[in-house]
Amino acid sequence: MSAPARVNLRTPEVMAHVQAQVEHHYQSPLVDSIKEAGGTLTVGRTTIRLAREFGFCYGVERAIDLAYAAAKVFSGRRIFLLGEIIHNPDVNAQMRELGIRYLAVHSSDADLEGLGPDDVVVIPAFGAEVQVVEAIKARGCSLVDTTCGDVMSVWKRVRQNASEGVTSIIHGKATHEETQATASRALGTAGNGHFLVVLDLREAEIVADFLRCGGDPRAFLETFRGKTSAGFDPLRHLQRIGVANQTTMLRSETEAIQQLLRNAVLQRDGGENGHFRFFDTICGATQDRQDALFNLLESPPDLLLVVGGYNSSNTTHLVEIGSSVVSTWFIRNATCLLSAQEILHYDIHSKSEIASSGWLRRDIPLSIGITAGASCPNNLIEETILRILELRGEPPPPKRGETLDTQEKDVAWRRLTK
Repeated sequence: MSAPARVNLRTPEVMAHVQAQVEHHYQSPLVDSIKEAGGTLTVGRTTIRLAREFGFCYGVERAIDLAYAAAKVFSGRRIFLLGEIIHNPDVNAQMRELGIRYLAVHSSDADLEGLGPDDVVVIPAFGAEVQVVEAIKARGCSLVDTTCGDVMSVWKRVRQNASEGVTSIIHGKATHEETQATASRALGTAGNGHFLVVLDLREAEIVADFLRCGGDPRAFLETFRGKTSAGFDPLRHLQRIGVANQTTMLRSETEAIQQLLRNAVLQRDGGENGHFRFFDTICGATQDRQDALFNLLESPPDLLLVVGGYNSSNTTHLVEIGSSVVSTWFIRNATCLLSAQEILHYDIHSKSEIASSGWLRRDIPLSIGITAGASCPNNLIEETILRILELRGEPPPPKRGETLDTQEKDVAWRRLTK
């Protein structure tokens, strides 16, 4: 079946329409004004401190823009999204409002059976596995590829590894869409490359120990069940390794893993460095958000709220950073702030949403830090700020050009209490 003709989604007319929609759905004048004021808002006895960098990154903005553009350009045709456009439930719900349907991430032949040349499939910012993309192309569908450029940079590195007989050690979450897409590229164009996914430093220690001392291949493969390429043999395929990563992982952990594995290879090979390689492929936006939070925590607030999708990897790492310093609450959006006594939040250890009490005092001055992952829009930050002020018994913040004396006449900010 011949490939469908390419369609330019980024015409000035289309993008003007998209920009208006995106601003309406996701922008926040309140957040913009706080940023302009240096990132701090004080109302009464409540001080809100925003991290210097948070929220949508360029790659996420591009993915959303392209999805909105597809909904306009291909109006009247069926449009499908492969998995989630990004890891944020509010944004994905908005995609449904545009009429975009969802396909399973690992689309089997049965899932794809109803697709045809008149259909459009949007590939999310994380990318997709090679075999899934090829299966969709084979059905003649039009593809809208929103894969982030930073992700594609990792793909370039792991393909290079495969072409040179180097096994890619991927620091990432084996079930994450991005890691699965990267692993499929680590097989190389000929399909004879190999990969091993390690989640954290603990798993990397197991690999390092095998590099230095050897061990039972069967026990090793059992430990990493579901995290290796087909036919992976640790005795053969760990001779030459290259460390890559899911772009949203914690930089310090990736660096610790690559140093651990490098040292193990050097120890095994008597100081020769030719069997190890490493490329820095942490997403710049991910790093900016981590650095901004570290900066905020140099003078810790009384508590920290991290806003975003519970399945967002980069957001989870912000929670990890915050939790090491201050009381930190991971919330999906403002609806999780049930009252000054009770909060719904995600526990990254039990991997479940739970309710906790006594999280917000009303009787003392408080400094509250807020940050968000790269998939969280500003409107959700605004709603969180407004809800905090409401629960603290503060008046809503002034609009631009208003003062705290006059703004009480305008109740437009109280969107959550309608």
